[in-house]
Amino acid sequence: MHLLAQTAGPPLLLMLALGLAFGFECINGFHDTANAVATVIYTHTLRPWIAVVWSGLWNLIGVLTSSGAVAFGIVALLPVELVLNVGSAAGFAMVFALLLAAMIWNFGTWFLGLPASSSHSLIGSIMGVGVANALMSAGHHFGEGVNWGKAQEVGMSLLLSPLIGFVGSAILLLLLKLLVRKKELFEAPSKDEPPPWYIRTVLFLTCTGVSFAHGSNDGQKGMGLIMLILVGVVPGTYALKLGTDSKSIQQIVASANALQSTLQERSHGATVAPERSAAVLSSYMKNDGTLSDEVFAALGQKNKDIATQLQAAQSFAKLLPEERGFLRSDFYLVAGTMAKLTKNKVVRDGSFTSATSSYRKSLDAATKFIPGWVKVAVACALGFGTMVGWRRIVVTVGEKIGKSHLTYAQGASAEFVAACTIQLADMYGLPVSTTHVLSSGIAGTMAANHSGLQKATLRNILLAWVLTLPACMFLGGGLFAFGLFIIFRVLGWR
Repeated sequence: MHLLAQTAGPPLLLMLALGLAFGFECINGFHDTANAVATVIYTHTLRPWIAVVWSGLWNLIGVLTSSGAVAFGIVALLPVELVLNVGSAAGFAMVFALLLAAMIWNFGTWFLGLPASSSHSLIGSIMGVGVANALMSAGHHFGEGVNWGKAQEVGMSLLLSPLIGFVGSAILLLLLKLLVRKKELFEAPSKDEPPPWYIRTVLFLTCTGVSFAHGSNDGQKGMGLIMLILVGVVPGTYALKLGTDSKSIQQIVASANALQSTLQERSHGATVAPERSAAVLSSYMKNDGTLSDEVFAALGQKNKDIATQLQAAQSFAKLLPEERGFLRSDFYLVAGTMAKLTKNKVVRDGSFTSATSSYRKSLDAATKFIPGWVKVAVACALGFGTMVGWRRIVVTVGEKIGKSHLTYAQGASAEFVAACTIQLADMYGLPVSTTHVLSSGIAGTMAANHSGLQKATLRNILLAWVLTLPACMFLGGGLFAFGLFIIFRVLGWR
């Protein structure tokens, strides 16, 4: 991307890339945020424009208070070499391909009124880019470019969360029927008439909860990619957290020095040339990477480089822009390698494990950060998308899942369970789909209420869910290959 930047100019590249990223978040608002306002709009609890603005506000609060764990969990799915070289032409093609693929699928399913998952589409696109990158790279094997361990973890969260939504909402509705003797709570909304005040309060609160949870989880999914774009185009500003204080920097140095002797000892005398150390660690971090003495030697080399570069540093801001870029890559490789060593229980020494854990946290704090303006912009994009496209999804959720209209109790049960499920996933840094959880919750309440389910709608929704991953993998991989062809063959960039 450096040649691209020199040709087109960083401002143009930045605007194009960020426009695409915020476009993805806007279409995400069509789908996921629309679910949050479905019940309050459908039951006449709030007027549409009030519901959308209120939901957007709580999405913003959710985004601003998010930890960023989900954002960087998404980034962990990307091929290691493309993350390290996000400023290259291949990195540029990767970001554009996966965002375009997810947007195309999301827009298509929204147009058909199907509550599909933005999480599934983005993850499928990432996997497609990873597979394509492996197939197009010499010496790589099929599927090598995908972090399958992380993909399995994310896949389980996306699979289990709708089941939790279905069962949890059904059980909550049955409990409400048993404990609350208010007939109007279990009846379909009257046409154009708002519900009693206490029902409006409950629905208002559950809408708020889902909106906040959606912002804290779904709102993060594009933020990690936006940070990759910023690092690729303007690394001098966003490669490292420039506000990191000198005490934190010296803590990194102290941790690096404390671990150096142990790393050298475990290398058993193996040596790795400094220029090869990045390649050795990058290879180990891949799904099929195997441990060897060279890995510890390379880790020791990079660890020593970090300590040397930061020994006299008081601030990241005082380093040269290119030094920040190199340090970010070193931080990423060292933290990622240590994380895999810990996960695979390669080292069982408790003191070593504790030291590496503290060290990784210090390194991650310097690289895994999201500026406030990015969070605000993402929240605004989500809110704008909801205002533009809420109606199609609201109608599907309110009228087309069950054979009878949604009742107040059903809407409240589904939204309460959805909010709790998403917040639980957020605690563990796992991406889940608001669309899947809430739609499944509505279906669960319809089943528990013996309201009947519209099989045609459910079939279309399930078909969209099943096809999302393979379709987005195909789109993402195809767009990535096409992008590389244009960049390398037609434009002659490298």
